[in-house]
Amino acid sequence: MVYIGVDLHRKALKNAVRLTFPKGAQLKDPKGLFNARLDSKTVRAIDFHEGDAISASALKALIVQGARLNRS
Repeated sequence: MVYIGVDLHRKALKNAVRLTFPKGAQLKDPKGLFNARLDSKTVRAIDFHEGDAISASALKALIVQGARLNRS
């Protein structure tokens, strides 16, 4: 495994797969991908459900932003 500077947690839920950004509250999310853990002061997450349309460019932007945050 190669560490690219971003800390993400993946979890299989009953009806979704959750991608959690431990420092997600510090990230800008102009496309509104974060849809879980919105009440947390630090964490944000995206729950992906079967059939959801995923914006690859928006997801990539969040991952790159998270990597930059972790490197700073």
